[in-house]
Amino acid sequence: MLGLCKTNYFSRVGRLMAIDYGTKRTGLAVTDPLQIIATGLETVSTSDVVVYIKNYSAKEKIDAFIIGIPLHLNNTDAAIVPLIRQFIAKLKEQIPNVEVHEVDERFTSKIAQRSMIESGQNKKTRRNKSLLDKISATIILQSWLEQLKK
Repeated sequence: MLGLCKTNYFSRVGRLMAIDYGTKRTGLAVTDPLQIIATGLETVSTSDVVVYIKNYSAKEKIDAFIIGIPLHLNNTDAAIVPLIRQFIAKLKEQIPNVEVHEVDERFTSKIAQRSMIESGQNKKTRRNKSLLDKISATIILQSWLEQLKK
């Protein structure tokens, strides 16, 4: 009997997906179904990202999208923010029943670079922009999870 309850519980819990939107590439990260651990998922060409997310969400339940919004130190939007807002509108249109949360992603790329250095990655690996985007999305998602705990 307990196994049935567990199965029913897990089937209702979905993942969170973080999106680090860029003009060329978009980094994606997801949580486990219990929304405890953030893991880098993929870096996708920005022109293909909505299709990728739709396909992924057809296989895995997603409870919410966490999208990084880059801000300047004076809290004004970075130049890319209008493109991100267009992307959010398209995402809501294509996947309407999933919540979208915007989060400040200031310094995320710098933190990602620092984590690559501290983990001992060589220079060639650190120049891999796809890896950097995926790590940035993971940092966005992990910071969202930490905010939820508070």
